Amino acid sequence: MRNEVRRLRGLQGLSQQALGTALGVSRQTVNAIEQGRYDPSLPLAIRIARYFGLPVEEIFHADEA
Repeated sequence: MRNEVRRLRGLQGLSQQALGTALGVSRQTVNAIEQGRYDPSLPLAIRIARYFGLPVEEIFHADEA
């Protein structure tokens, strides 16, 4: 799944550590989400969306088959 987490984090000048702390996850989890190696759970995806003030659909994009 593609996502906009890295772009949004960069726009706010946040480190992976700072975003992880705000979301209650590790820096490594933020990194894995940004790299597309880990798809977040629905509750985490919702926390990310709320943090950035955007709908989940604007942050996460299903890969087209």
